[in-house]
Amino acid sequence: MTGQRVQRVAAPLRTQVLEALRQDILLAEFQPGERLVEARLCARYEVSRTVVREVLRQLESEGLVTTVANRGPVVTELTSTDAKALFEVRGALEGLAGALFAERATAEQRDQMGKVIRRFARTYRRTDLAERLAMKDEFYDILIAGAANPIVDSTLRGIHARVQMLRGLSLQAEGRGPETVRELTAIHETAAVRGDPVAAREACEDHVRNAAATALRELAARQLEHPQPRAD
Repeated sequence: MTGQRVQRVAAPLRTQVLEALRQDILLAEFQPGERLVEARLCARYEVSRTVVREVLRQLESEGLVTTVANRGPVVTELTSTDAKALFEVRGALEGLAGALFAERATAEQRDQMGKVIRRFARTYRRTDLAERLAMKDEFYDILIAGAANPIVDSTLRGIHARVQMLRGLSLQAEGRGPETVRELTAIHETAAVRGDPVAAREACEDHVRNAAATALRELAARQLEHPQPRAD
C-alpha cells in the first residue's frame, strides 16, 4: 500500500486521519481480518502513535475495527451470518423509523428529506464512496430526527455504525445506485409527502432488504477473492 499523507488543513488532524482510515477500510485497502499495525499506520498517514491510537479506538466504537487477543486491532471481519442478523435488525428498526417519521416529522424535516434524496439522485454517478455514504448518513439523520424516538435513535445509530462496511459494499455494487435512488424516493413519497406510516414502513423495509441482498452477494464475492487475511 502506498503512503497517504494527510493534509494539514483546518479540520483537526485526528479527524482527517479518522476519515482517511475509515475510507481505506471501506474501499478494502485493508482487508477484513488484517492487522492494523500502529507503526505502519503512522508511516502511511505521517502522524504520531497518539493520533493513530485515538483513531483506532473511534473506529472500534463504530464496528469497523476489532481488538483481538494476542493480535491487537484488526479490520472487523463479518461473517454472512453476522451480516444477515444485522440487516434483520436494521430492517425492523428502519421500518419503525419510517412509520414514525410519517406520523411525527415536521414540515421542515419532510422538506429536508426530499432535498437530500434529490441531491443524491443528481450526484451519485460522479461522487466517490465517501460522499455517497455521507449523503446516506444525512438522509438517516433526517429520518431518525423525524421519528422523534430516542430509543430508535440510539439503537439504529449503533446498528448503522456496525453495518457501515456492508453499506459501502452495497453502494459500490454495479447497478445499485439507480435502485437506491428509486427506493429512497419511495420512502420520501410515502413518509414525507403522503404521511402514510404503513406504506413508509414497507418502503423502508424494502430498501434494507434490497441493500442486504446486494451487500451479502458482494461480501461472498470478496470472501472468495480474499479467503484469508493478508500476511502481516
